[in-house]
Amino acid sequence: MSYRIGIDVGGTFTDVVAVDETGWVTHAKSTSTPADQSLGVMEGLTLLADPLGVTLETMLGRTERIVHGTTVATNALLERRGARVGLLTTEGHIDILEMREGLKDDRYNLRMPPPEPLVPRDRRLGVQERIRPDGRVEATLSNSSLSEGIQELKRQKVDSVAVCYLHSYRDATHERMTGEAVRAALPGAYVSLSSDVLPEIKEYERTCTTVVNAYVGPALELYLERLAVRLREAGFQGPLLIIQSHGGVATVADAVRLAAGAVLSGPAGGVAGSGHAARLIGHGDLIPFDMGGTSTDISLIVGGEAAIASDRRLAGQRVGLQSLDIVSIGAGGGSIARVDAGGVLHVGPESSGAVPGPACYGRGGTVATVTDANLVLGYLDAASFLGGRARLDTGAAEAAVDRIAEALGVDRMAAAEGIHRVVNTRMAEGIRLVSVRRGIDPRRFALLSFGGAAGLHITDIARQLDLRRIVVPRLAAVLSAWGMLATDLRYELARTHIGDTSALAADDLRRIFEETEAEGRRRLAEARFEGPVRVRRSADMRYGEQIFEIPVNLDAIDWARPDLLRQMADAFHARHQELYTYALRDQEAVLVNARVAVIGELPALPTEPPRAASAPSAPRSRRRAHLGGWCEVSVFGFDDLAVGQVVEGPVIIESSTTTVLLRPGDRAQATPLGWLDVAVGER
Repeated sequence: MSYRIGIDVGGTFTDVVAVDETGWVTHAKSTSTPADQSLGVMEGLTLLADPLGVTLETMLGRTERIVHGTTVATNALLERRGARVGLLTTEGHIDILEMREGLKDDRYNLRMPPPEPLVPRDRRLGVQERIRPDGRVEATLSNSSLSEGIQELKRQKVDSVAVCYLHSYRDATHERMTGEAVRAALPGAYVSLSSDVLPEIKEYERTCTTVVNAYVGPALELYLERLAVRLREAGFQGPLLIIQSHGGVATVADAVRLAAGAVLSGPAGGVAGSGHAARLIGHGDLIPFDMGGTSTDISLIVGGEAAIASDRRLAGQRVGLQSLDIVSIGAGGGSIARVDAGGVLHVGPESSGAVPGPACYGRGGTVATVTDANLVLGYLDAASFLGGRARLDTGAAEAAVDRIAEALGVDRMAAAEGIHRVVNTRMAEGIRLVSVRRGIDPRRFALLSFGGAAGLHITDIARQLDLRRIVVPRLAAVLSAWGMLATDLRYELARTHIGDTSALAADDLRRIFEETEAEGRRRLAEARFEGPVRVRRSADMRYGEQIFEIPVNLDAIDWARPDLLRQMADAFHARHQELYTYALRDQEAVLVNARVAVIGELPALPTEPPRAASAPSAPRSRRRAHLGGWCEVSVFGFDDLAVGQVVEGPVIIESSTTTVLLRPGDRAQATPLGWLDVAVGER
């Protein structure tokens, strides 16, 4: 028996999933170890081997590949614990990180401080060189100026260097010469060139993304090296692949080289899994809702495809790489409740994390969290948390919630309900951000509920949004780890080529796309990929007077036809109409960036065999739960439900890793895959 293993490291738990050649799925959870995530990963793998009936060494020896989503790059950026970075840039341009685009994230907040640059001014050094926008060299690279800059960075003991020269996307010669000189003078330093990271127009996005890459790269490299050694010592001989922010996977070498591409590594697995889920259930319009211990990630699947964007902001930093369009909210099971000086209850974004965790975990936490409130409300079974591997401390949870109740001047149950309601409202607003605020009616979508904490909140959130269908996978608590195994090897490449579609030469455009595709195929070959290859083409386009572009899919274009440029313009007008309800067809469509995704298709993830028919199961127990008042509710085992069995709320459905709360009026049916298809009742 052979396996494929997916690993998703979250803020609280590390999820590990094994899929065998028949499609059967086995999973395990371990506590995340923030100081060294590889320890939690190895513990999770050890726990995973037990239900498979083999040793860790035997399981890893039979594993074809491991796909891993990690938060190392994310945490380094969020916690500002990245490398000591120096920046070499064109003389006169050292302040671009502070000038940004002249805007604030909240432009009407006069007291909002600008984000602190990752590189302080004394480590941002100008180098004498200049390349014009058309690629012409105006000033050659000054060796003496470069040497002075490198020596200053050496004196300041930087361990990572970002290089971003003006218009290097046109000609990368100066950057490559600089990279060679830096590696020779600072042999242990991580070197990040903008011409490798983001060879596109727009100086601020290119500089900031290159700096982010240099900032998180050393931490990611150290972690992956450490994990690879631990896996090898434990018997794993296959490839370790890292999921990227765009939803594809990359080799360890490519992930380290383009470390900024992993800042959304973990959430990307959930979206990839959601796309696979859409195909399994035959419903292409989904709202993936992933609520874990620290945060909630929300996105859209439209027609079976996830949206990709190139304008991501994280911790005040711009990351211009292609990434899945995910909205992350600081709301999870570990989110901390507090009452401000005005007597207003807030939940999150601060989290108790894995250590010390919620008060009920018994690891030293004392503040009230969402999990504590859910335990007080009776939604969780203190004796069977994590399948009985952990016992929750109800007394500690009650004491923590009591402190919130005292600050609010209410009783314990009102405080617990308040925490539950506030976090639900925050998450419902997150769904509005990805749908209503973008002109999309969420009522035609089904909610895909996953993540260990989502099931207790999702039916109330659906009511707030007037949504009527929820799908809860059997693997809800570990869907991100499972979904990673449904991804492909993917390279996203771009070339800047600005011009009106009426003035560009069609042959030149064909050549640019062909050369970019050839580069992607070369990278697949370097990764020793030998399977089928799929290519997707798109472009960033705008009207002449606009300053921001929109992505336009070009897959439907006939590249052999002589009216290639008119087809591109028509595709842009149609996309603009779709996004903004109008199109200016009498204005020129301007091409800015040509984009190509070269995808190496990995073997498809086997479908888990459908469950055999059986008699409907009876409730395993009954429990008191607070739903506006105390009531007795039946408790069913998630895996006990027979195919086609229907349960009606109020009811609690439990598995070893997640709990689903059905409120009065809700109706859930078990599918042949063992999933729950929930019809949400009226408010």
